[in-house]
Parts: sequence; C-alpha cells; structure tokens
Amino acid sequence: MRDVSLASNPGRLLDMTGKKGLVIGIANEHSLAWAAARNFHAAGADLAVTYLNDKARPFVEPLATEIDASILLPCDVAQDGQLEAVFGAMTRTWGHLDFVLHAVAWSPSEDLHGRLTDCSADGFAQAMLVSCHSFIRTGKLAEPLMRTGGSLMTLSFLGAERVVDHYGVMGPVKAALESSVRYLAHELGPKGIRVNAISAGTVRTRAASGIEHFDELIDETERKSPLRRTVTADEVGRAALLLASDYTTAITGEVMHVDAGFHVNGMVFH
Repeated sequence: MRDVSLASNPGRLLDMTGKKGLVIGIANEHSLAWAAARNFHAAGADLAVTYLNDKARPFVEPLATEIDASILLPCDVAQDGQLEAVFGAMTRTWGHLDFVLHAVAWSPSEDLHGRLTDCSADGFAQAMLVSCHSFIRTGKLAEPLMRTGGSLMTLSFLGAERVVDHYGVMGPVKAALESSVRYLAHELGPKGIRVNAISAGTVRTRAASGIEHFDELIDETERKSPLRRTVTADEVGRAALLLASDYTTAITGEVMHVDAGFHVNGMVFH
C-alpha cells in the first residue's frame, strides 16, 4: 500500500509541524543558517536559535523573534559550558530534539589569510576546535535527545575536497569536518540519527567576507559551473530543510553539494 503520510497536507508537502530543531551559527540576515531557519519555520518546525555573544545579539534577536523561536541563548562553542547550556535548555523545554544545523566556522585571521605552510599550531588547533570538534560535541549532546532518531547537519565548502586559493587552513579543517560526518553517521546510525553535510557554493555571507579575493570565487563559479551561476542562501536553506525532513530518512554520511554543479568540473576552458 502506498505510504501517504508525507502527502497528508497537500499545501505543505514538507510538513515539519511538531518537529523541534536547533540552529547554531546565525550571525545576521545574510547567514546561510538564517536561510535554513526561515525554511524550517515556514515548514512548521519549532526552533531554538543561538547567537555568538552580546555583540551579535542585536543582529540575531530580531530574526529569532521573526520565526517565533522558543529558545534564544548565547553559544560560543569555544567557551566552556555554553553549548552544554543550550542543550540543557532544550532538555528542560522540549525533552527531545529532531534536528540540528551546525553552521559554525572560524580561524584566526592571520592563519586564514596566510599560507597553510605557515599556519601556527595554535591557530590550527583553534580552527579545528571551533569548526570541526564543536560538531562532534553537538552530536554527543544531541544523541540522548534524539531517542527516536533525528538529523544532524553541518556546512562545508569545496575547499575541503580541492585546493581553493585563499581558503588556507580552512581547507584541511573542513576536510576533517566532512570525515567526521562519515564517522558520526556510522556511530549514530544504529539509533536512527542521520548525519550529513551541505557543501555550499559561493554565497555572499559574513563568513565568506573573511576569504580574500572572494569576488574572484563568485566570478569563477558563474563562469564555470554547469548552471552558469552561483547559488542563493535560500537554495542552501531548502537543502537543509530537505535533510531535516522525513524525505531523507535513508540518507546519511553524505556531502550534498549545493553549488550549481561547480564541483563536477575539472579543467574547463570554454
């Protein structure tokens, strides 16, 4: 017999009503995490949202209000106890969790803008702690709340797979993040928890502004990608909604490229 559970609401096929989700990493209205949060909310999900610190709160709080976020808390993953406090609040408020989007990445500017060859040990460790290990910690904290399964998602970039000029230390760090996705998928899969990454194309965000010559990346994408354009934040957000939903319950350990197909090309001359 045909399963019609997902089609019960013809006006909203991706119905997330009753689902509880956490979005970590909204910086402002241009963030990929914000695009995802808007899509989660539009589909009916109840959300918890974090902001980095007091300086970031004025940019994030109005957005949290716009999507009726049930929880709004500070979360600097480099500060002891803040990520744990967020999960403690969700435990008290909801008692369970259905999905998480981790959209956190950072590196000291001197290590990001310099050669990987010259990267300091401390800078490499900080970038790895914030951008990769925080996702592993997120999985550990989410596991007991996802008693009936769930979806863990993070954001990556093509620099994890191939050399991208001026991406520096973040290339190896994102490669470690994508490898962690596969290992977490293996370890958490028996509990029905799916783990995936979205490798987003070039989008003008606050995080992207830290990459030197970013305009050249935009131009290269528009010139060489199969779709001859870059992508929008909303396209990345819709991909996150898909991975959070019950439409992808058999997909885990994957890196979903949302980049207008740019990653498939090699030496393209025309």
